[in-house]
Amino acid sequence: MEPLTVLAEAATPGDFAAARTQMALSLGWHIIIASFGVAMPAITLFMEWRGHRTGLVEYRLLARRWARAMGVLFAVGAVSGTILSFEMGLLWPGLMGTYGQVIGLPFTLEGFAFFVEAIFLGIYLYGWDRLPAKVHMWSAVPILLAGIVGTFCVVSANAWMNQPKGFDLVDGRITGVDPLGAMFNRATGPQSVHMLVAAFMVTGFCMASVYAVGMLRGRTDRYHRLGFLVPFTVAAVMAPVQVGVGDWAAHYVADYQPAKLAAMEGLFPTERGAPLHVGGVVIDGELRYAIEIPNALSLLAHWDPDAEITGLDAVPADQRPPVNIVHWSFQLMVGAGFAMLGVAALFAFVWRFRREWLTNRWFLRAAALCGPAAVLALEAGWTTTETGRQPWVVYGILRTHDAVNTAPGLRVGLIVLTIVYALLTVATVYVLRRLARDRPAPIAPQESDVETFPVP
Repeated sequence: MEPLTVLAEAATPGDFAAARTQMALSLGWHIIIASFGVAMPAITLFMEWRGHRTGLVEYRLLARRWARAMGVLFAVGAVSGTILSFEMGLLWPGLMGTYGQVIGLPFTLEGFAFFVEAIFLGIYLYGWDRLPAKVHMWSAVPILLAGIVGTFCVVSANAWMNQPKGFDLVDGRITGVDPLGAMFNRATGPQSVHMLVAAFMVTGFCMASVYAVGMLRGRTDRYHRLGFLVPFTVAAVMAPVQVGVGDWAAHYVADYQPAKLAAMEGLFPTERGAPLHVGGVVIDGELRYAIEIPNALSLLAHWDPDAEITGLDAVPADQRPPVNIVHWSFQLMVGAGFAMLGVAALFAFVWRFRREWLTNRWFLRAAALCGPAAVLALEAGWTTTETGRQPWVVYGILRTHDAVNTAPGLRVGLIVLTIVYALLTVATVYVLRRLARDRPAPIAPQESDVETFPVP
């Protein structure tokens, strides 16, 4: 590792910052599209199945429109995913050149999952009105499974960066490589489940928010009500599940990444009965203006109100993550998550006892805001995960600065990539808006279309 460190020292601070910013931009953009690739096929397949099951035309119209949107999002996701794959090697040769043999397996499996998804998405889109109903629905199942498997594989590689294992490091050389052991590390379970549940929340709330806005504009027909209710229900069911999964992930952090936990909470002194901090800002090595809940952090982290929590004072100064960024990204994630949980609880109450409130403007406004809130929580959560690991790219082994490409001109790459993602964003929004404005293709009604929808 020593030669690599010497080379890394030639990288200018500007190029190093540009490499990190470029990676953050790419990951932050791609993760939203990837979330739709995980959950949207499941929701679309359910709508198509319900359409054939009940005969309601609206189910099948929605499924057909969402399938077209899936095709668009898959295309732009393929572009951003390809950019990321090149960035891993171009920007971080110290990581991939040294540890590629350890974490190459999940990336290879993700490649297979991508091709399976692409093949069957083509069959699914082309097969409308060309394949028997059951065959057409079965052709969507590999899309759903490939999206889940691909996401799991990528997250497992990231989990390895937080909990490296599956190899021996002898005199700076990698030996005894166990790719499966590396892939299934202690962080894989909580991180992958946390991400998959988040994908369903982001997709469900974002899809529902579109129809909530439409209903606010007076479009309260059965088509819009179904377009709102089905994805919103999926996301609302996932909201309390995510609280439990988040607690699981937090316990992992408490046990294996104490510096990250201390940064998340802005905790500087090591202490027993540590308080939970709400809000606050770090100034001169001290968290100020925070609301403290006595003993709550110790209780949540170790199920013991008097448990000892390691503070940042026990971490060398050059190994501490940027506390304000980690603390506030964590606060935003938790705050947005509990706000969505509150709307989900309100939705359950309304559906059970006051169904006429489903068209209430205040409820629809709250539901519409859940889409942006889900995206905010997703981005804040990944900021917490990635920034909280710093200054390590491989936790406790390889520093991020020692993994960066030392070639000059990385700032030019950041400028070019920013332009590319700006164009991609504009093009994606434009195409999706055109799809939303197009009239749905007519579908022949079935006998059960005379059924009435339960929402007034």
